[in-house]
Amino acid sequence: MVLSKTVSQTDVSVHSTFASRYVRNSLPRFKMPENSIPKEAAFQIINDELMLDGNPRLNLASFVTTWMEPECDKLIMDAINKNYVDMDEYPVTTELQNRCVNMIAHLFNAPLGESEAAVGVGTVGSSEAIMLAGLAFKRKWQNKRKAEGKPYDKPNIVTGANVQVCWEKFARYFEVELKEVKLREGYYVMDPVKAVEMVDENTICVAAILGSTLNGEFEDVKLLNDLLLEKNKETGWDTPIHVDAASGGFIAPFLYPELEWDFRLPLVKSINVSGHKYGLVYAGIGWVIWRSKEDLPEELIFHINYLGADQPTFTLNFSKGSSQVIAQYYQLIRLGHEGYKNVMENCHENAMVLKQGLEKTGRFNVVSKDDGVPLVAFSLKDNKRHDEFEISEMLRRFGWIVPAYTMPADAQHITVLRVVIREDFSRTLAERLVLDIEKVVHELDALPAKLKAKLAIENKEVVKNGSVKKTAMETQREITAYWKKYVTERKTNKTQIC
Repeated sequence: MVLSKTVSQTDVSVHSTFASRYVRNSLPRFKMPENSIPKEAAFQIINDELMLDGNPRLNLASFVTTWMEPECDKLIMDAINKNYVDMDEYPVTTELQNRCVNMIAHLFNAPLGESEAAVGVGTVGSSEAIMLAGLAFKRKWQNKRKAEGKPYDKPNIVTGANVQVCWEKFARYFEVELKEVKLREGYYVMDPVKAVEMVDENTICVAAILGSTLNGEFEDVKLLNDLLLEKNKETGWDTPIHVDAASGGFIAPFLYPELEWDFRLPLVKSINVSGHKYGLVYAGIGWVIWRSKEDLPEELIFHINYLGADQPTFTLNFSKGSSQVIAQYYQLIRLGHEGYKNVMENCHENAMVLKQGLEKTGRFNVVSKDDGVPLVAFSLKDNKRHDEFEISEMLRRFGWIVPAYTMPADAQHITVLRVVIREDFSRTLAERLVLDIEKVVHELDALPAKLKAKLAIENKEVVKNGSVKKTAMETQREITAYWKKYVTERKTNKTQIC
């Protein structure tokens, strides 16, 4: 006689995950659960929820690398459990970082001797790199002011209004005034002439952007250097330059080798670059390089010995993974100058394909430049009926993530869409995107005009009878919500007719 056995509620070894009770229960959102669940169930439930994320390869808002070769993926996974800060325990990983620093320093034309080691460090991204560079400028300026017996409590940095938010973070966190050169329609980068006019004796550096986040344009670092040299000579100051090459640092050396923006210019004292952008590494790696040891104050460097040996460290964090450092070294030796040049040329050519396709529609103005970071920033020639935010929203139906945003002051009345061309964005995808944008525009043409005027009345934008004035963002959200409601009702009606 065969004896049957009732499987207990906790014995799920014979069940599939979808036959278990775990998919019937809501997962905790705020508190850790009391009981464990099987690893298969945990994986399946989390994996299923993550399917609702966008496709990283179709996220055209991001500059960050979304594809690497399988061989490098394996190196990353093999090193996933290595803590980079344990330099004595992982000396080879430390050596790989030093090699990366030296290779990047030479790429940026640092004035190094044949066997002289470069001064730099790997970071978790350009934000940390900029914080470190800014601290070095601030401390060096303070030391000089103290030695001269002058006040040192009001440092400032001069930048364009187009800088990435990390510069605002640095200014706020480390109490440095941020003096921004305003933009204007048709000129969306820092004007070197105006920037130098804003420099005073409390300016710790002028920050130039090699590859604006807004439109990919390179700022004129050479002109900035020449104008600042002249002002330093007239005033006796020695105001330096930092180049934020987060996006353009791995582009300019290969596509525009004759462009002078780096350590060939005497006032450029430090440069940051994002390895996880056009350095072609997954998110989590940046680099900051100094011109010489004199440009990094020694008192900012800490020395620790509780991990087995004396180790210098200059970072804002402590522990971090080793994988991205190893991945950066892989890319540098795997691709070399030849490979990086080919990748950047492909990106540039595909950007031109997209630009030309958009121009052929006759509906868009392209505001990005042909030279610079390979991206296309564009706006509607006529946005009275429908705007760029609606195009961005409708493109998500096709899987594309294309951001729409307004320009900073004093060009905030300009709204643009931006497509970043990365290594894994092929010509085929560029052509497909143009077709999908055309579809969206034609669909919008068939819809009633956006109801901005009506909503303006409903929202009582004009303060009257004690009503509260709505912000532009609140108004835009209500416009989008109203439009979504209309589209949903239209779809429902079509379904009922069918």
